[in-house]
Amino acid sequence: MDVRVERTRRALQAALFELARERPLEDLTVADIAQHAGVNRSSFYQHYADKETLLADALDAAAEAAGASLPRISEPLPAPPQALFDYLRHFDANAEVYRRVLGAQGSALVTARLRAKIEGIVRDGIEASGARVFDGLPLDIVGAGIAGSALGVIEAWLARDPRPPVETAAEWLWRVLLGPGDDWR
Repeated sequence: MDVRVERTRRALQAALFELARERPLEDLTVADIAQHAGVNRSSFYQHYADKETLLADALDAAAEAAGASLPRISEPLPAPPQALFDYLRHFDANAEVYRRVLGAQGSALVTARLRAKIEGIVRDGIEASGARVFDGLPLDIVGAGIAGSALGVIEAWLARDPRPPVETAAEWLWRVLLGPGDDWR
């Protein structure tokens, strides 16, 4: 990619991310974002069709810059993996933005992108593990169920006031994802 294109995209992403920490997305205009990024409105539209696509890219870039990624799990684990704590720390550090985009008035595009990312990781993890626990269920159904549960826990955690620590959120998420396990027997 052209260095200038990448620089403009990064500037727009950083500008929107900073502004989204202060105000709801619906209150931000393209002019606000462009001005904060130090570019003109036409530059915005050369790179992005709308604010939501820019926000989704900005959140992806912020998570990547923070070293936060969703864990790829290919075998059963006794406890939440470190990558889950790291990812939740990213959510915690940017809680105000995520509360706005995942809530009822949030961004359908951002939520759909997060959901798709989680679903893909789930499908890949199940295939890589060879686990048979989901035999007979289509992997897209399993991925959708797990992604929905994960996002539901994250959204509920972010909405709490006061918000419990990351360690508590990781434990909640892990327990919900594992379900009752052997306790059913």
